[in-house]
Amino acid sequence: MGMELVIMLIINLLGGAAVIGSYIFGLKGKSGAAGVLWGGVPAGVRSLYTASMLVATAGYFAVLYHIYFRLVPDQVTIFGVGGYAVLYVIFALIMVASALWMPLTRMYVANPGAGLWTAIRTVLFIVGLASVALVIALIAMTGKVTGLPYWLAVIGSAYFAFHTLILDGIIWAALFGRSA
Repeated sequence: MGMELVIMLIINLLGGAAVIGSYIFGLKGKSGAAGVLWGGVPAGVRSLYTASMLVATAGYFAVLYHIYFRLVPDQVTIFGVGGYAVLYVIFALIMVASALWMPLTRMYVANPGAGLWTAIRTVLFIVGLASVALVIALIAMTGKVTGLPYWLAVIGSAYFAFHTLILDGIIWAALFGRSA
C-alpha cells in the first residue's frame, strides 16, 4: 500500500473514530438524548431519515472502495491541481466537521445561543459542501478507472452529498431550529 493510501486510511480511521466517538459520548447516559437531537423532525419522518443515513453511509463506503481498490494514486489528477491531496482535504473536512456536530448540538440543547447555532449550521454546511466537492472530484478526476465500482462511487457520493447538504444542512436544521 502506497503512502497516499496510508494517509487516506489514517484520515478515515481517525476521522471515523472521532465521529463515532462523538456520537457515543453525545448519547451516553442521557435519557432521551436521541429524541432531543431530532428536534422538530416529525416522528413519521425519522424512520425515512434513518434509512437515508444508512444509504448515505453505504454510498460513502462505495467511494472508499473505489479510492482504495480501483485508483492508482500517482495517475490521478483532480481539477488539474493534484490527486490525492485534494481528496485528503475533502475527507478531512467531512470528518472533522462531522465529529463536531454532536458535541455542538449537545451544548446547544443544554444552553441555546446564537453562537452555538451558527457553529452547528457551519459544520453541517462544511460537511455538505465537502460532500458536493467529493462528487465533483470523482467526476472531474483524470486517471480514473471507470466501470461499476466507479459509477457506484459517483452515485453513492451524490446520495451522500444529498443527505448531508439537503437533509442535514437544510431540512434538519430548519426543523430542529423550529423546536429550539
